[in-house]
Amino acid sequence: MPDLSALRDMDDASIARAVAEDPDAAPLADAKWFDAARRVEPRNKVAVSLRVDADVLEFFKSKGGGYLTRMNGVLRAYMEHERDRA
Repeated sequence: MPDLSALRDMDDASIARAVAEDPDAAPLADAKWFDAARRVEPRNKVAVSLRVDADVLEFFKSKGGGYLTRMNGVLRAYMEHERDRA
């Protein structure tokens, strides 16, 4: 987990400048973003036992924590694609 203690000493202008200079940073949320934002409830998850190829599991694990969430995301994308085709 990153040490974010340095942020406590930064004022809003310094934070905005740091975000603007970082090509990987998402833009700061403004009032327009908050006006459009909507609360999304998480979907109910169901525990299952799923057999997958060892190399598939290792690939997802190699990307770090949250690999089951990523696997679910891939399955969801496939499901939505197939559903939209029908």
